[in-house]
Amino acid sequence: MKIKHKKRVAPVQILAAGFAFVIFIGTLLLRLPIAAISGEFTPWVDCVFTATSAVCVTGLTTLNTAEHWTYFGKTVIILLIQIGGLGFMSFTTLFALLLGKKITLKDRLIMQEAMNFFSLQGLVKLAKYILIFTLSVEGAGALFLSTRFVPEYGFGKGIYFSIFHSISAFCNAGFDLTGNSLVPYAQSTVVIITISALIIIGGLGFAVWAEIYGLKDIRRLSLHSKVVISMSLALVFGGWLFMLLFEMKNPATIGSMNMEGKIINSFFAAVTPRTAGFNAISLPDMTMAGTFLTMILMFIGGSPGSTAGGIKTSTIGLILMALVSIIRNREETVIFQRRISRDLINKAIAVMFVGLGVVMLTTFILCITEPKATFEYISFEAFSAFGTVGLTLGLTPELSFIGKIVVALTMYMGRVGPLTLILAISSKKKGGSIRYPEGKILVG
Repeated sequence: MKIKHKKRVAPVQILAAGFAFVIFIGTLLLRLPIAAISGEFTPWVDCVFTATSAVCVTGLTTLNTAEHWTYFGKTVIILLIQIGGLGFMSFTTLFALLLGKKITLKDRLIMQEAMNFFSLQGLVKLAKYILIFTLSVEGAGALFLSTRFVPEYGFGKGIYFSIFHSISAFCNAGFDLTGNSLVPYAQSTVVIITISALIIIGGLGFAVWAEIYGLKDIRRLSLHSKVVISMSLALVFGGWLFMLLFEMKNPATIGSMNMEGKIINSFFAAVTPRTAGFNAISLPDMTMAGTFLTMILMFIGGSPGSTAGGIKTSTIGLILMALVSIIRNREETVIFQRRISRDLINKAIAVMFVGLGVVMLTTFILCITEPKATFEYISFEAFSAFGTVGLTLGLTPELSFIGKIVVALTMYMGRVGPLTLILAISSKKKGGSIRYPEGKILVG
């Protein structure tokens, strides 16, 4: 008798398929006439692009969110952002708990992959914490934003705007309802600081916040949290300083502002490329140095297990410390008096080079499909799409049909790809019966 074996579906495959399924449902909903202000069907490619951008918490849009979509369409978009930011497994777990269903081992394994958690222990508790923490932070953010939006738009519209932008900021999405991002509020300290805080909190990682919440002694902080926090602080404050220096005398961005405006807006310009996608100054008018710095920050992104994209802060931190060890001629990489395994360093390097490969490939294809665009605009678009940022120099609405598909795929790979790579490399190693002799190659 022939025994048929069931083909096992890897958790990473379920995650990738889950994101694709949510995008598919979002596309169908946005395609409905009631989703568009015109009352007509929105072109399929724009629906796919918008749904992908929302689920992948990117923020790139081919259509003006404020002017094209009805409140139904806008609500669909913000729900897709919330699901994409937290991960569909968190929502699946929530519904399962509400219905009184048992969380199986398979569900826990998928949750572990989705949250980048070290073990299966405490996963359900962490999922509950994530949902409560998210709603609390987004609610607080909406409350602060309402102090500006309610007097300007009225109670109903002001509350909706506050909730929408709070969710969009916390999930590092960058969708806005103003039609021009946060440029109209460049001088509003409340809006800029609140959005900045939401972006930083959402991009730090749920596991880090959970650890901080239950921490009694700062010295007992885990190595992961130490690396994430230190790298995040270095990128935020370092980016803030350089952005201020690069744009201080640029009258098209912050040059004409008073010192308070310069400080606040340069800070925001350093925070938002961490995969958020909002902008309070004119991006096309930035200096070349400011534009390049923005691309670097977009590529690095936020932290693992957060709502942010990019190659992640811990990845770049490991690579930098490995480089320091090589320069100092040390055999081992040590961070905060802890030795880092060679496998972990190799994974970090692999993630970085795969990310660069995706950006380079996207840039190359867009150079062919968008011949009228400059290389600066195209490369900026590629970095933004892969890092799931949402910033653009103005190329997104002008993309061709193929260009929209390419950027949508890049956003999807940016949201799922690096995670897929990590999980694939983290799988059980296959033992080899043959070990080849060591070879030597000149390097450098």
